[in-house]
Parts: sequence; C-alpha cells; structure tokens
Amino acid sequence: MSTTEQDPCAAAAALAQHRWLQQLKGEWTFEGEADMGPGQPAMKHSGQQTVRSLGELWVLCESQGSMPDGSPAHMLITLGYDPQKSAFVGTFVGSMMTHLWHYTGSLDAADKVLTLDTEGPSFSGDGTLVRYQDIITLRGSDTYELASQVIQADGSWKRFMTATYRRVK
Repeated sequence: MSTTEQDPCAAAAALAQHRWLQQLKGEWTFEGEADMGPGQPAMKHSGQQTVRSLGELWVLCESQGSMPDGSPAHMLITLGYDPQKSAFVGTFVGSMMTHLWHYTGSLDAADKVLTLDTEGPSFSGDGTLVRYQDIITLRGSDTYELASQVIQADGSWKRFMTATYRRVK
C-alpha cells in the first residue's frame, strides 16, 4: 500500500468537527414550542435528552418527551462528520413516524451554529418530500437551542419548532 492510500480498516482520527460534537455529551432537559398550524395555539413540549459518544467520531442524542395527545415520544439523532464529504452527517428517527431523516450539514464561521439539511414528508400530507433544516445553536457550555424549519414555496424558511436544552448539573 502506498503512503497516499488510506487503510480502510484503520481507525479514523478525530478532527476538530468531531470534537465539536463531543461538547454535546451529557444529560439535558428541554422545553420548547411547536407551531401546530394556522388558527391553532402553539404546542408546548418538554423532556429529557442523553447525549453519549460512540467513540470519538459520533454522538447519539436520545430524547424522551410527550406528543400533543400525551402519548410518549422517543427520538434518536446520530451525528458525525464525514471528511470525504466535508460535511456533518447523521440521521433522525422518532417513535411517532416511519420516515428516516438523513442529515448533511455544516458549521457557521464562528463554530456556534450547526445547520443540518434534510428532506422529509410535506406537512400537506400529499406524499411529497420537501426540504427541512434542523439548526443547533450553542448558547454556552450548558445551553443550546434546536430549531426546525421547512422551505416554503417562495424559497423562504418557516420556523415551526424551537426548543432550549439545559445541561443537568
């Protein structure tokens, strides 16, 4: 094997982007609000999240909360960084849906905002897929915000969910 080839079985070295994700590790509580559509009041939601690492390269964000009808909701986000794509990558699944969301994203220049692009079912229920973004904004070592938005027909983004996460001391 030449020195320019990489051994596909060798462990990958953690990069700055992987280390950025590691700061999310820990126990969190969250409170947020979701837009339920025109003429409907916003839905408040809250819950807990545990973020753990899978080696130095991935984080797993496991959350529990409640659905609007009071039934339990469980969610799992996986996040890593793929140097070949020069992008953050990951997935989102929730106990309330059958769609597997695939993330591709990037950090802003200040290393405070991680924007994750994805595609999922339209709110119209017509079976089409539309573009979404989940945005993680660091507000300090013990607080971050997660916001979700969907692309509109005019190309603008409509924010429909925000949640503030606070580290459990």
